[in-house]
Amino acid sequence: MPDNSQAPPLGGVIESVLYTDDKARAREFFCRVLGLTPHLEDERFLAYPTGDNMLLIFQRGQTDETVHLPHGMGTIPPHDGAGRQHLALAIPADSLDAWETHLAAINVEIEGRTHWPKGSVSLYFRDPDDHLLELVTPGLWPNY
Repeated sequence: MPDNSQAPPLGGVIESVLYTDDKARAREFFCRVLGLTPHLEDERFLAYPTGDNMLLIFQRGQTDETVHLPHGMGTIPPHDGAGRQHLALAIPADSLDAWETHLAAINVEIEGRTHWPKGSVSLYFRDPDDHLLELVTPGLWPNY
C-alpha cells in the first residue's frame, strides 16, 4: 500500500456527476422526483445544489473535448461516463416515510430498502438512465 501520509488534507467532495442520454428527460426527472432546481444549465450540463455539494448531470458525448472557458479563465479537460452509476443523497431520518409516500405517489418504484447496522436506512430507485439513486438517513458512515 502506498504511503499517503504526506498528502495534503482534503475538504470533501464538492461535485458528483452522472451522465445522461437525454438532458431534457433527466431535468424533468430530477426536478419532479427530487425537487431540485438547476443552478446552472447549458447545452452540455445541468448543475443542481444538493446541500454543501453540487450534482452535475452531463449530456453524454458533450464532454469529449476540452472546454476553453472565456476571458482566459482556463480549460476543463475531457471526461465522460457510461453504464449504470450510483449516487447516494442524504435525507433526514424523519423524512423517510414522506420520501416513500412521495415516490409511490409519482410511480417511482423503490427497488431496494436496506436497514444498516447503526440504524441508517437506504431507499434505492432508478433514474431514466438506469442510474441507481439512493436516499439514505444518517448513521451509514462515520462522517454521516
